[in-house]
Amino acid sequence: MRRQIQGLSRSATQSDVADGLYLVRVQRAHYRWHKQKPFYELSFYALEPNALLGAAITARLPCSPKSLWKLAWFLRDFRYSRELLEQDEIDVRALLGLHGVVQVAHEIINGRSNVILRAFAPAADWPHLSMTPSANPEVV
Repeated sequence: MRRQIQGLSRSATQSDVADGLYLVRVQRAHYRWHKQKPFYELSFYALEPNALLGAAITARLPCSPKSLWKLAWFLRDFRYSRELLEQDEIDVRALLGLHGVVQVAHEIINGRSNVILRAFAPAADWPHLSMTPSANPEVV
């Protein structure tokens, strides 16, 4: 028996989203333990630009001692609970539904294309950031 699965032949290095800025909502978050490099695996739902509405962006956010600054930056810009942040606690359920802006880039590591989160900004900054020419992922 044969089955046709759409997208199966697509290269493993291709991604659904291009490098650029996106207004997103956190859809899923999972803590992944690793002895040297623990991380949160985050799945975002793209809200803007309209051409990519509903696109899924999955990326890792490291939380090793050396990279806690990036995790804190993400939590502050996405308006994570200040009370939980002051107690040094992360509740995965509190991450769901948070809105903000992410700058996405792709990096090939060991032959695999990984989505890298380069920068973050509050959702209120989207109108200003989306007007910059480098923010538009469709412009090459």
